[in-house]
Amino acid sequence: MSLPNPAPGLVICYSYLWHEQHQAGAEEGRKARPCAIVVATTDDDGDTKVYVAPITHSRPDDEHAVELPSGAKRRLGLDDQPSWIVTRELNRFIWPGYDLRPIARDKPDVFAWGFLPVETFAAVKRGIALHQRAKHLKLTSRD
Repeated sequence: MSLPNPAPGLVICYSYLWHEQHQAGAEEGRKARPCAIVVATTDDDGDTKVYVAPITHSRPDDEHAVELPSGAKRRLGLDDQPSWIVTRELNRFIWPGYDLRPIARDKPDVFAWGFLPVETFAAVKRGIALHQRAKHLKLTSRD
């Protein structure tokens, strides 16, 4: 198994746990979905902590959510339905963690689709920063 380097902007397949579900007592995400790595840092113990933003087909009520351009979805190999990157909440986990998933059954050793366009990733970071400054950013630790 060859894992990708957890770099900002990389779109991985991950079993994302929504903050609302976590608050209700859930410990596991309901399904694997594309998620964008926002930050990857190494702590004093040498563990790589990764922060991911979920990508969803459901239009979020988050005014700072970022629509994923159709051309980027095509290039990544995602479906052609409209999708948004949610910027109001993140999951944090130690790489690679238990919730990283293959992108397809016929690709059991592939865990990422590729990188977001630079402009899209910049918009995601701006949205997260706005939520953080307003103290509305929700972080669910999956460590």
